[in-house]
Amino acid sequence: MPRPNAQTQPYWEGAAAGELRYQRCAVCGHVQLIPRSLCEHCHGRRLDWQASERTGTVLTFTTVYRAPLPVFKDMVPYVIAIVDMDEGFRVMANAKAQGREGLEIGARVRIGFQEVHGMALPAVDAVLGAAA
Repeated sequence: MPRPNAQTQPYWEGAAAGELRYQRCAVCGHVQLIPRSLCEHCHGRRLDWQASERTGTVLTFTTVYRAPLPVFKDMVPYVIAIVDMDEGFRVMANAKAQGREGLEIGARVRIGFQEVHGMALPAVDAVLGAAA
């Protein structure tokens, strides 16, 4: 399971509240893919947490048949997708059962959350449209 730290704590607090958060630099406007204490573009220290609209496009996905950790053993098989979010960051998310129907590369999806052992993890909860 993920372990929140000083840089990722706001992300996980948002997830627990049903909000998908990402970092944007208040100096240059750059959106960061991975939470950090400095902007990876201008090295500014003024990073704001923004709430995502939770929609994006599937970059890739795979089905997992062997759990990488015991905590996921009861979930196999499950689908993991990497989604390019509309705001400019990426998220890796499990696909809920209803989120798998029509899942394909290029599909438009909505991200929700799925509780796994007391932690809210991002999950594809709906396919909004087929790949163009």
